Amino acid sequence: MRVLALDYGSARCGCALSDPTGTLATPIDAIERPGTRKGLARVADLVREREVSRVVVGLPLGLGGHDTDQTRETREWADKLADRVRPVPVELYDERFTTAIASRSGGDRTSEDSRAAAVLLEDWLAIHGGTA
Repeated sequence: MRVLALDYGSARCGCALSDPTGTLATPIDAIERPGTRKGLARVADLVREREVSRVVVGLPLGLGGHDTDQTRETREWADKLADRVRPVPVELYDERFTTAIASRSGGDRTSEDSRAAAVLLEDWLAIHGGTA
């Protein structure tokens, strides 16, 4: 079971992929302008190419847990993605603090957005493990 985690942003979408056992999260190249038709198609292609069985999209809730403009944009984008990759399930998952944690993890060759997606995926895997 491979899980793809996405840290959506209008400029770029950070991406992280689990290993087939659903244990490890690895950041991979971010996708530029995911809100465009071309960007959304690239994300959908990634789901197919990597044989992903579940997509987890980070939901940027406000600190108090409320929706923001970015939250609403992310929900709309995730709905469009779900239509493109069906029957692969697309799930929203609270991403508060993932970017802050990723920025402290240092600057290797992967983007901070993809490191944030990896933090999100590690958290999701810790809770859901092999039960997806």
